[in-house]
Amino acid sequence: MNAKKRSAQADQGPSPAEMKYSEAMEELEQILEELEADEIDVDELSRRVGRASELVRLCRQRLQHSKTEIEEVVADLEALDASNQEGDVARDADQPT
Repeated sequence: MNAKKRSAQADQGPSPAEMKYSEAMEELEQILEELEADEIDVDELSRRVGRASELVRLCRQRLQHSKTEIEEVVADLEALDASNQEGDVARDADQPT
């Protein structure tokens, strides 16, 4: 890998896979501020927009993963609750009145 390519990668910070969601969001906010300042040259603009695209993709993946995990936990809790309710109904039916 040549020195110029290594330098460009170092300027972009850690790879998205190594970042926490909050770090990616923070970097996205920084990029947005840079773009809104309208003082960025065209070459840098292209690089920063590319980086933003990577970060947005990472954030979407992390959110989808979290959503899936939460849905699984909720489904497990609902199944447990339904099972407990069925047990309560069976116990109530067995008790003399």
